[in-house]
Amino acid sequence: MDESQRPRALPPLLGNPPPELPPMRYGPPKKSFAATLKKIGGPILLILVFGFKWLAKLKFVFPALIKFLPIALKTGGSMIITIGIYTMVYGWWFALGFVLLIFVHECGHLIAARRLGLPVGAPVFIPFMGAIIALKEAPKNAWIEAQVGIGGPLLGSVGAIVCYGMFLVTGEPIFRALAYTGFFLNLFNLAPIGFLDGGRIVTALSPWLWLVGTGAVVAMMFYHFNPLLLLILIMSLPRLFSLFRKRTDEEKRYYEVTPAQRGLMAFLYFGLAASLAVGMKFIFDSEQLTQR
Repeated sequence: MDESQRPRALPPLLGNPPPELPPMRYGPPKKSFAATLKKIGGPILLILVFGFKWLAKLKFVFPALIKFLPIALKTGGSMIITIGIYTMVYGWWFALGFVLLIFVHECGHLIAARRLGLPVGAPVFIPFMGAIIALKEAPKNAWIEAQVGIGGPLLGSVGAIVCYGMFLVTGEPIFRALAYTGFFLNLFNLAPIGFLDGGRIVTALSPWLWLVGTGAVVAMMFYHFNPLLLLILIMSLPRLFSLFRKRTDEEKRYYEVTPAQRGLMAFLYFGLAASLAVGMKFIFDSEQLTQR
């Protein structure tokens, strides 16, 4: 056999066993903790340095945000809850519009109080009772109290007028219903009794008008009993009883109002009440005409 016919060794891939390879290592090679810390420590340090500088620039913003957060939760939270409860009774859109009308009304009190320099809390909504704002400082006299009291119905009436304007533009009946409700809401609040807006306003006219408001509420209770009317009557009794006791010198000074102030408040009070009553009748009559 010549050399050309002698069998040759097969290449490794065709028969010879492959050489032993080191075990495979899956994933990136492990690094020591010190190396890892060195790699990420730089970026973290930069973030902390620039972050603290950025926070330092906003040091005046955070106190304001922290101060505003409870107000937002108090007003916004109670508003959302009230909308949810009214939605189950009146439907989504009317509930939203109705609560917004109440909010506009309360903003009228808020603006009037702030203009007069009175510290006042944010509105808090109470389902089926409306909303309240807490004066952190009592008014110094009846004239100031009356101005704060009439601020709500004035701005609330503007909100109701806007609703009727939206009805004229869109033709959506819900805006007409909201306008009528807004007129009624603000007219009811003008009742001259106790802690209602009207009771506060007439302190600049004559506190004896509380008797008129009390008689009206009692008559309404006999005509159509409502627990809210009973609550209003009960909470108004302390002020009503104060009419029949002797006033102190300080109380006498509280009710001192100039004739010009009394005349202006009478014009605003009775004029607004008459306008709201006319607005309600106008909307009612126009709705009756459209249904014929």
